[in-house]
Amino acid sequence: MEVLKFTSKIDESGYLNLNIATQWAGGEVDIVVVLNPVSSQGKQKSSYDFSDLVGRLTWQGDALLMQRTLRDEW
Repeated sequence: MEVLKFTSKIDESGYLNLNIATQWAGGEVDIVVVLNPVSSQGKQKSSYDFSDLVGRLTWQGDALLMQRTLRDEW
C-alpha cells in the first residue's frame, strides 16, 4: 500500500484529473480519494469567541496540602 498526499486543482467543469506515476507494474488497484478544500487564507481561525470563558482562579491556601488531602481521601 502506498499513501500519496498532494494538492491538485478541480477544473471549471468540476473534474479532478489525476496523473500519478507509481513504482508498480500495470494491474488493478483500489483508489481512495478524500477531497478537503484548501483555504486560501491558510490557517482558519475559530469562529467562536472564547472571551466570556476567560478568567482567573484566586486560590487562598496551600495548593499542595489541598492536593494531598484530596488524594488521601481516595
